[in-house]
Amino acid sequence: MKLTGAQILCESLIKEGVEVMFGFPGGAVLPFYDTLPDYPQLRHILVRHEQGAAHAADGYARASGRVGVCVATSGPGATNLVTGIAAAYLDSSPIIAITGQVARPFIGKDAFQEIDITGITLPITKNNYLVMAAADMATVVREAFHIASTGRPGPVLIDIPRDVFIEEAEFRYPDRVNLRGYKPTLRGHPTQIKKAARLINEAKRPLIIAGRGVLISGAYHELRELAEKGQIPVVTTLLGIGSFPQSHILSLGMLGMHGMAHANMAVDASDLVIAIGMRFDDRATAKVSGFAPSAQIIHIDIDPAEIGKNVRVDVPIVGDVKHVLKALNEEVTPQNHVDWVSQIEEWKREHPSTAIRETESLLPQYVVRQIYEITRGNAIIVTGVGQNQMWSAHYFQYDRPNTLISSGGLGPMGFELPAAMGAKVACAEETVWCIAGDGGFQMTIQELGTIVQENLAVKIAILNNRFLGMVRQWQELFYGRRYVATPISGPDFVKVAEAYGIAALRVTDRLQVIPAIERAMKHQGPFLIDFQVEPEENVYPMVPPGAALAEILEQPREEAKAR
Repeated sequence: MKLTGAQILCESLIKEGVEVMFGFPGGAVLPFYDTLPDYPQLRHILVRHEQGAAHAADGYARASGRVGVCVATSGPGATNLVTGIAAAYLDSSPIIAITGQVARPFIGKDAFQEIDITGITLPITKNNYLVMAAADMATVVREAFHIASTGRPGPVLIDIPRDVFIEEAEFRYPDRVNLRGYKPTLRGHPTQIKKAARLINEAKRPLIIAGRGVLISGAYHELRELAEKGQIPVVTTLLGIGSFPQSHILSLGMLGMHGMAHANMAVDASDLVIAIGMRFDDRATAKVSGFAPSAQIIHIDIDPAEIGKNVRVDVPIVGDVKHVLKALNEEVTPQNHVDWVSQIEEWKREHPSTAIRETESLLPQYVVRQIYEITRGNAIIVTGVGQNQMWSAHYFQYDRPNTLISSGGLGPMGFELPAAMGAKVACAEETVWCIAGDGGFQMTIQELGTIVQENLAVKIAILNNRFLGMVRQWQELFYGRRYVATPISGPDFVKVAEAYGIAALRVTDRLQVIPAIERAMKHQGPFLIDFQVEPEENVYPMVPPGAALAEILEQPREEAKAR
């Protein structure tokens, strides 16, 4: 049966189980949009900016575990996706970006809205395609979804010339994918697993560092079994939060630049680090030469390129985390590290990293803690980047997987609102809170229009300190309080929300926090709260730049400000 390229694309998306896509139309993709009414099972959500489409697809993917899809036209539509594609690439999030391209005869001739988007995205995609014939469409889509969702997940871009959408071809969807050179290793080498088990069984001060790979592979139960069987404390990276219940006695919270003091101290004192599905990025390790100086290191990751890239490794294991941990748990013998766990508990008491001090001003930490208390932890939290991200990581307790969605690798401001939108589409029955700074929120504020049009009951908390908070914090601590380009004005967020048709409140006092959150929770639709928080509140703990994990600032220090 002959179909147009646009029809083949729709049929192929349905074959891959796609139910929703986030996009913005334009000339080069109009033939595709003209076909969509014939496929009502494909829901299209009109965003207000293509960056929002990519972040929404990313949020959808992280919340659901399925591939997210975004669509844009050629030229500026395609380039507006780039930030979102890069964010998905660095955080291993599976999305498919479909872009229109000028017609085949005009490619390479600087036609109107022509851009080499496959060239631009080559370093930030797992693979990308320029589809030059409708007959290739089904195979390309099949391969793209396979690549995006297997191995170490990531974004794949499909660029389609306008006339290919119109061209007719036979529709045959491939049953299987067989790509030479792309065979992800799923099962760890038995010898390496035995070596790792021996080190674990012999260790006196072992420590697990759990990363996003645990969440991607769904290895929560296997991780917990290893921790409990070996009585091994667990720290997580920022993107690993939720991989191990934070209420568990062996949970130490997050490590790194803004990690818990006791977690960083545990890493520093450990004699064995078991790194699972994480990549030893600089925010986790701080000064590499000072990272876990007394420890041997086991590194489990599906991507062989990550092993040994940043930190020396004694036992590398390439494989899917779930498969590897299942095999490893069979080799590990029950242990009891009473002295080690007791030492860490003592550090916890001596270094209470998440204590909220009493003050007359409204503290952002208190706001996040109250969102946790009122939701009882039953919410998906989607954050921006900077101080709001760190306070959300510290003061909300995450016991369920995939309930903290945040950009860790690229860290684009403006991620929070569209990603929360995507998470709510993916998990309609879940409570979704978008926690934003006033600076980042203004970067994608227009997506309030999408939220209203689609009737998405996203709850929004703006931690409004009238600064680009994290940059200002660095200026305070390391640049002599010279606040250059960090004070930022904003609109009346309540009026803006109401102009879009969203109920909203402003909170200026601590006593108003709980009633405002409760009102937002009871409201059936989207709700925005503008929390006017302490302008110069800082995120602590903090490891200064160039320092080791153990050299952590737990509170303001004059010597730090003078550096």
